[in-house]
Amino acid sequence: MPEKYFEIRWHGRAGQGAKSASQFLTEAAEESGKYSTSFPEYGAERTGAPMKAFNRIADVPIRLRSDIETPDVVCVIDDTLLKNPEITSGLKEDKLLLVNTTRSIEEVRKLTKFKGKIGLVPATEIALEELGRPIPNTAMIGALIRATDIVPMDAVKQRIRAAFARKFSEAVVQANIRALERGYQEVKFSE
Repeated sequence: MPEKYFEIRWHGRAGQGAKSASQFLTEAAEESGKYSTSFPEYGAERTGAPMKAFNRIADVPIRLRSDIETPDVVCVIDDTLLKNPEITSGLKEDKLLLVNTTRSIEEVRKLTKFKGKIGLVPATEIALEELGRPIPNTAMIGALIRATDIVPMDAVKQRIRAAFARKFSEAVVQANIRALERGYQEVKFSE
């Protein structure tokens, strides 16, 4: 049996940044000395279609290449997907459901019927305020780091600088770092 990997399943809609968040997290994990994989799963490949992305992060080489069925964390980028039972499939009650939403914990619990720990972050609102666009993935990564500490914040900031500085202005780099930090600060958890 392989060592336990830390497994994350992302749920979103195509075009919202779930695939990019997953890839970005893998790159930051690798740059911080960990092993990591990232891969997406699409249904109909069109903007707005539900899709999933996956991460495995470990201190040992990762040899498993299958979908993640029992994640440590489920990250939901689009709260309109919360009624889909696939969201909490395989998510045990001692694990975390992390949702981009302005809904209350009670509303999320009612929609998902998940009895475990829930984390909520208004990632879309943060993105609109910081980036001027509704792309919540950077804020979601910040919330995920706060919840798990799976990747050091400094590694993610370095990855943002490296990835965005090549294509965008310093203002865009700084806006993404602010979104990351706000996601980290503004996430709230159930008891």
